[in-house]
Amino acid sequence: MDRSRIFQLTSLLLTYPDGELLAAGDELRAAAAGVDGLESFVDWLLATSPIEVQRHYVQTFDLRRRSGLYLTYYLHGDTRKRGMALLMLKQRYRAHGLRLADGELPDLLPIVLEFAATAGPGDGEAPLRQHRQGIELLRAALHETRTPYAMVLDVVCELLPQLTDADREALTALAFDGPPVETVGLDAVGMGPNLAPYAEVCK
Repeated sequence: MDRSRIFQLTSLLLTYPDGELLAAGDELRAAAAGVDGLESFVDWLLATSPIEVQRHYVQTFDLRRRSGLYLTYYLHGDTRKRGMALLMLKQRYRAHGLRLADGELPDLLPIVLEFAATAGPGDGEAPLRQHRQGIELLRAALHETRTPYAMVLDVVCELLPQLTDADREALTALAFDGPPVETVGLDAVGMGPNLAPYAEVCK
C-alpha cells in the first residue's frame, strides 16, 4: 500500500467510530490487509461492540488532555502561537482547495492525515512533519493507556522521518513541562472560547 492510502486509512480510523464507519467492516479489512498494526486494529474495532468502541474513543481522545487529537495544543497550549499555527494550517489547506466543515479545527489529526493523503508527500505531509513532536507525545500517551489506537499511531510514525537527538530533547522537555497555559489572543483569528476541546476535569 502506498503512503497516501495509508494516510487516508489512518485518517478514517482515527475518526469517531459511528455507525457508518463500523458498517464498512469489509472495506476496512480489505484496506488494512497487509499493513502490520492496522490489520490488528481493524480486527479489534470490528470485534468490539459499537457502544464499547464509541465509549472507548471518547474516553481516549475527548476526556484526556494528554491524548487529544488536536496537534497544535501539544506545542502551544491555548496561546497566541496556537492561534497563528491554526491560521497558517487553514491557509495551507485553502491553497490546495481543502475546505473545512463549520466548527472543524485544522489541526485535528484525521484532517491533517487526510491532507497528507490528498496533497502528497511534499506540501501535504509538511504539517505532519511540523507537528511530529505532538504526534509522538500522543503516541506515547496512547501506549501508556494500552489502547488499540496506539497501533494506528505506530503506523503513522513509521512513515515520518526518524526523530533526531534534538527532537528527543524537545520531546523530553515538552513531556516534563506540558504545553503553555496562556489563554489570550485567540479571538483575533476567529478561534476563541471553543478552541480547547478538553474538559477541565481531565488530566
